[in-house]
Amino acid sequence: MTEDVKLPRIAIAGICGRMGRTISELACQLGFKVVGGTEAPNSEFIGKSVMIGTNSVTPIADPKIASESADVWIDFTRPSATLSALENLRSTSVKAVVIGTTGFSTQEEEQIASVSKRLAIVKAGNFSLGVTLLCHLSRIASQKLGSHWDIEILESHHRHKVDAPSGTALMLGEAIADGRNQKLSEIKREPYDGAKSLRGEGEVGFAVRRAGGIVGEHEVMIANDHEVIRLVHMASDRKVFAQGALVAASWIADQAPGLYRIEDVLEL
Repeated sequence: MTEDVKLPRIAIAGICGRMGRTISELACQLGFKVVGGTEAPNSEFIGKSVMIGTNSVTPIADPKIASESADVWIDFTRPSATLSALENLRSTSVKAVVIGTTGFSTQEEEQIASVSKRLAIVKAGNFSLGVTLLCHLSRIASQKLGSHWDIEILESHHRHKVDAPSGTALMLGEAIADGRNQKLSEIKREPYDGAKSLRGEGEVGFAVRRAGGIVGEHEVMIANDHEVIRLVHMASDRKVFAQGALVAASWIADQAPGLYRIEDVLEL
């Protein structure tokens, strides 16, 4: 981001959480103005002044008040909190939203799509540039190699992550399905377990690991009887997600209402 680009004012959901703080601190370093943030009603940070870089922010529970002077809302929380915030943004100055929350149900995805008729929303299971490229490569491999190659997706995260498979793993699955002109629901299969877990041709398996403080690891394994291709991405710092989210915030601020992907932001 160059100095001549006008950066939007941002408000951040869960501003004192691991991801919220990472985004807010990097935002201040890059010249964004963080004008507000939320925390859960029972949070110890509610109503207390918190230093974010050189700025002081007082987290509150109400998204409507927290975002009243913001251009862009950034949300990496939980589905119920994100959906509640989207409803509360209706009467604020916010015109654009960055959603990194994962674990939405099909019905909740439809709610977000409905909100995108009045707000510009960029939504992704992962805002890392490297992961975005991994999805792009997975789509190409799936398209070029065909359904007779076996594909397995393995993801690992910290022990506190709730949703499984991860949003990133599902992004990879969607890219693979898209490469074959299919829907992920048609080819997605659960992890191997038991004597009757053989895959059919063209099906994609998902495996999940949760342990320690792993930030995020994803592997797409593509194999036939004679060759194995492994596409791997490992995140060692949450800053990679924060950086992508802020690039998305700068981009989405000038877009018309609609639902966008991180690939749209990067013009892939």
